[in-house]
Amino acid sequence: MRNTLDLDARPQDTRVVVAMSGGVDSSVTAALLQAEGYDVVGVTLQLYDHGAATHRKGACCAGQDIYDARAVAERIGIPHYVLDYESRFKEAVIDRFAESYILGETPVPCVDCNMSIKFHDLLITARELGAKVLATGHYVASRGLPSGERALYRAREEERDQSYFLFGTTREQLDVLRFPLGERTKAETRELARKFGLAIADKHDSQDICFVPSGHYVDIIERLKPGAAEAGDIVDLDGKVLGAHSGIIHFTVGQRRGLGLATGAPLYVVRLDADQRRVVVGPRDALRTSRIVLRDVNWIGDDNIAASLADDRREVFVKVRSTRPPQARGCATARPATRSNWWTANMAFRPARPAYSMTQALVRHACLAAASSRAQ
Repeated sequence: MRNTLDLDARPQDTRVVVAMSGGVDSSVTAALLQAEGYDVVGVTLQLYDHGAATHRKGACCAGQDIYDARAVAERIGIPHYVLDYESRFKEAVIDRFAESYILGETPVPCVDCNMSIKFHDLLITARELGAKVLATGHYVASRGLPSGERALYRAREEERDQSYFLFGTTREQLDVLRFPLGERTKAETRELARKFGLAIADKHDSQDICFVPSGHYVDIIERLKPGAAEAGDIVDLDGKVLGAHSGIIHFTVGQRRGLGLATGAPLYVVRLDADQRRVVVGPRDALRTSRIVLRDVNWIGDDNIAASLADDRREVFVKVRSTRPPQARGCATARPATRSNWWTANMAFRPARPAYSMTQALVRHACLAAASSRAQ
């Protein structure tokens, strides 16, 4: 008989490593699995110098979070380990974050953290600890398919769904990953925390980028990449100079506020030209696009991407921001672009604002996704 983690073993014979961030979600995940009789081991990753963020409300992965995770582990009676991943995190996440902004992109560091740290390095550590699965507190669902493989589904509570940040999860990783909160609401999770007597039941959710405790990401970029904030021109769609800026790292596509321009009509950042250090602005209509070029595509659906999208009747849902629900955009076609790891997707796509550094097209449970994209 299979257990609640969909494994053919008794809970007491199933070791589970839980990634414990010190927040309510991962804490309840650990408590739930321990209550069900699993052999639970809690692991917390120390990812950066947490001094400045220790007591800042809304920051995550700070020093206080490590203490909170340890306190929860003691409360529910499981072993707990803190692993130093600072150098690896800087290389895989923080440095890439800074480099992306310099290139005129708007990165999503949580995606890089999930792909390179949590679901790669930590997964290796879990296996070394003898774990059958790695469980996290993400709000996303993972279910078995008739084929024996597992699929990734959006969470029950749409407002909490985190599948956007997990697009890079591979089929192999899904086999050993479990998300016990995917079928629960946040309110239910907090109520469970109170039931288990956890002191973090009412702890604030993390809202900021963990390694930017001040909330000012430009400070981090300038510290890591001195001279990155090179001045340049703000131009209109015809190339006419409208003003000057102190560095493209201060801007993102779709931005309206903070342009420093006095014009009769609202202007938005339409494009960032890193080579020429230019910020191109235009009216809202200039943000409309009908084609998106994707890179780092991860296909976890049936067959392969080309075969799956060969049917012109296939309906595709596009998600361009983590806070917005997927939107049906009719039929989609996809073909390889000129570069081997890029794909061009024609989706009759008309967003009110452009694609940021993450674009997702969801086909059933499958994810056609890109760590960054270029709207055309």
